[in-house]
Amino acid sequence: MRVWICCAALLGTAAAAQEDELALAYGDSATVSIATGAPQSLRRAPAVAMVITAEQIRAMGAKDLDEVLERVPGLHVARGPGAYPPLYQVRGVHSQFNPQTLMLQNGVPLTTLLVGNRGNGWGGLPVAHIARIEVMLSPGSALYGADAYSGVINVITKSAAEVKNGEAGVRAGSFGAREAWAQHTLGLGPVQGLWHLQWAREDGHRRTIEADAQSFNDRSFGSAASLAPGPVNLAREALDAHLDLAWAKWHARLNYKQRELGTGVGVSQALDPFSLYYTRRWLGDLSWQSDFGNWSAGSQLSYLHYQQRYKQPLMIFPPGVRFPTGVFPNGMQGAPETWENQWRWQGHLQWNGFSGHRLRLGLGAEDLDLYRTRERKNFLFAANGLPIPLPEVIDQSETAPFLRPQRRRVVYAYAQDDWQLARDWTLTAGLRVDRFSDFGSTTNPRLALVWDAAQDLTLKLLHGRAFRAPAFNEQYSISNPVARGNPDIRPERLRSTELALVWQLQLELQLRASLYQQKLSDIIRSTPNAVAGTGTTFNNTGDQRGHGGELSLVWQPRRGLSLEAHASLQRSRDLPTATAVGYAPEQRLYLVADWQAGADWRLGAQLNDVRRRLRAAGDTRPAIPDYRTLDLSLRWSPPQPWSLGLVLRNLTNADVREPSLAPGRIVNDLPQAPRSVSLEGSWRF
Repeated sequence: MRVWICCAALLGTAAAAQEDELALAYGDSATVSIATGAPQSLRRAPAVAMVITAEQIRAMGAKDLDEVLERVPGLHVARGPGAYPPLYQVRGVHSQFNPQTLMLQNGVPLTTLLVGNRGNGWGGLPVAHIARIEVMLSPGSALYGADAYSGVINVITKSAAEVKNGEAGVRAGSFGAREAWAQHTLGLGPVQGLWHLQWAREDGHRRTIEADAQSFNDRSFGSAASLAPGPVNLAREALDAHLDLAWAKWHARLNYKQRELGTGVGVSQALDPFSLYYTRRWLGDLSWQSDFGNWSAGSQLSYLHYQQRYKQPLMIFPPGVRFPTGVFPNGMQGAPETWENQWRWQGHLQWNGFSGHRLRLGLGAEDLDLYRTRERKNFLFAANGLPIPLPEVIDQSETAPFLRPQRRRVVYAYAQDDWQLARDWTLTAGLRVDRFSDFGSTTNPRLALVWDAAQDLTLKLLHGRAFRAPAFNEQYSISNPVARGNPDIRPERLRSTELALVWQLQLELQLRASLYQQKLSDIIRSTPNAVAGTGTTFNNTGDQRGHGGELSLVWQPRRGLSLEAHASLQRSRDLPTATAVGYAPEQRLYLVADWQAGADWRLGAQLNDVRRRLRAAGDTRPAIPDYRTLDLSLRWSPPQPWSLGLVLRNLTNADVREPSLAPGRIVNDLPQAPRSVSLEGSWRF
């Protein structure tokens, strides 16, 4: 074995000499830090990862994070019911609320505690203050714990280093969309700062829902209350503010997000044109980083406050809805509200003193406190899950809340070693142990073997295990017999193995490919109670197997022209039912073109081809229709300090629909935006 490794080292030269040339060709997108915590070549990162820079985002004409993430092979941005929250489907992993994908902002989780996602009132993330986005597929790093399951998305915001002085802009477009933003650097002695402020409002596309869940109730109980056919309610108003301060080895950030959102197709898949989600999110972090000799160390303290409220109760079902338990003349109304605080601290120490080793040790602690809940509603539940009408909306926070305040404490430790086995071989081995106050411990290893087989070819063999901690509603929901919490459930688990390659065919042409297989176990699902007619409870009952691959080709045929092609294939089977998992596309093709046409003009195009989205078990509707969208962007940036941009989305006006939940109360699925146009102007000062 030793002789074979030595021969390989002689035949395959180290590709480090190429890194400067690649950096010139591919810019900031050629390095990544999400896998090991330290910047390194994307080609040699011990994970399947992708980086999208601010320059690439600008060339796409994107205004929201979700438009950018669709570019990542193996990741599709679907939509959930309610306010159309994004579902980041990574390699076929799907669930109603999408807690399996971890989203970070500057390394801080944006996870909310009730259902484990970014919050059902998420409302998007504008891209004007994003410096870069790093995405890692599957459990590729020991740095991350709970919810770094199917993938990790780290959004890195701009600092004063990425902005020259100031910029302001406005945008207007289809569906009543209007937007304004401004950002400017700050010089406070040795402190370098940046502030960013952005406001947006839109009416939404208001495409028609032909039939909804209330249409089904009308047929079942002889009423005529449904508001379908009617428009989807996607009205939105958003406010974002960001402050970034850097001084020597210290970095502080403060971020505020406020959203008012329409309820989409309604929280129970019954149209609700009356109600709005109202969410607020404060996020702050203070980090320190220092290098000294063979040592480096870092620490981060972060705080997240999130609240989800309703100025008036949600219309769960419309006025006139009838059940065997009675009639709701003013509609079935409810307002489950939450307030939470999250404190996190993590520190790490890295030592490069061993020859051929880079050892990283980390510790962390989290205090996750959903400290207040409130529920106003005009109903109670019978034992069989049917609602019983009350004369009016009353506060039932003390008598029959959906959830009582809960708190979770977490401590964790990890160790990771990058071991240079030979000249062209690197083994990255990591182990992370997490201890949760409410359900015990979990231990997860990660291994990655990277071989520079030739100067232009790198091969990777990756294996990892990950887990998803139960969300609070899955553990502690108490008043809803349709989905009662279970404090004894265990974390979901995932085991993944993959083979990847990066082949630099020419300096201007790169091929990336990966093949994977994964096994998901202990999937948390609601199952019928042992006593018939008494509702359901969350249990660990699901198992899933999947396999697939991604193929990417990035080509820069000449200066100013960049072309990309990304293809994704996956097959996922639900083992208990021996059927396809459904929802996520089994085939997807994404093409990107970016052309700097002269000194002042830039043209961008994206083609997204989504295919083979099968129905889940028990859903007898035909497969979701395939679709293909084409987006174009044109930007004029003359020598003067201003620029104009024109963006056309869904140019061919394709009928884009994302799958609704089985068994199909929204019969024709969730309609997405038709053709749209927006015009943008910006000024640098």
